[in-house]
Amino acid sequence: MFDWVQNSADWFVYDVLNLDKGQHLAEALNFFIYDSIKILILLFVVIFFMGIVNSYFPIDKVKNYLSRNKLYGFEYLMASLFGVVTPFCSCSSVPLFIGFVRGGIPLGVTFAFLITSPLVNEVAIGLFIGLFGVKITAIYVISGVLLGTISGMILQKLKLEKHLTPWVKDILAKAQKEQDVFKTEKQPFLKRLPIIWDEVLRILKGIIPYVIVGIAIGGLMHGYIPEGFFEKYMDKDNLFAVPIATILAVPMYSNASGILPVVQVLVSKGIPLGTAIAFMMGVVGLSLPEAMLLKKVMTLKLIGVFFGVVTLCIIISGYLFNIIL
Repeated sequence: MFDWVQNSADWFVYDVLNLDKGQHLAEALNFFIYDSIKILILLFVVIFFMGIVNSYFPIDKVKNYLSRNKLYGFEYLMASLFGVVTPFCSCSSVPLFIGFVRGGIPLGVTFAFLITSPLVNEVAIGLFIGLFGVKITAIYVISGVLLGTISGMILQKLKLEKHLTPWVKDILAKAQKEQDVFKTEKQPFLKRLPIIWDEVLRILKGIIPYVIVGIAIGGLMHGYIPEGFFEKYMDKDNLFAVPIATILAVPMYSNASGILPVVQVLVSKGIPLGTAIAFMMGVVGLSLPEAMLLKKVMTLKLIGVFFGVVTLCIIISGYLFNIIL
């Protein structure tokens, strides 16, 4: 599908720039050009398609639906699935978290959304398919949804509402469930198109810097880090490789589109896929900027519990990935 992109990258690096194959700079530059073009095409197509879907299935309707309906435990799964169709990083998910709390949605259900949204979304799915194929993408999506669902259920059982900040408690005290019946907007597709296009451009502007930086880092690693370098520390025989990768990821910050090229290179350098994905989940789902934003709505104790539960679930997922794959 993307052979023409690879051929173009080869032509530019080896013919136009006259660099030698196997040279560190040539390999890094070739990787950067190829992945940049391929990933940007995937991003555009997937975001545009999901923009059409979201225009007929707006966020407010889902938020209101979850706040009104008790689905006997399925509300956690519904919130996680909603996280899949929202292309947000962990920090940009926080305003939606606040909106969910304001709408009276249970805290555990809100956590399920907050966990899944940055991990699994249409952008990550599109990139995962391009980098690792459909089978691994399907396993990743299922594991990400289950991670959000199970973590949300655990956090709800812990009854952590008392650890929300006074600001949130005040919102909850005043919150009233809306009684209006949903009204479907009957707007022609052509009139929706400019709005969809503006949303596509807005999302692309927000994530392209992360994509370029991630691909650049991946290119440098691909070109300059020797084969087997990572195997010394994070190979499949190291029992603690998954928790080490997860914990080391927490201080970092990126979204899925920015970190996936790095994961691709880590796998090519010999790191087991489960360990690399655990690292990715740690970077995307747990970050210091996210923790700082969450201080507006959570006490430090609640943030610690939230990070602890999600970290444990990510580590378990990493081990399961290594076993399955």
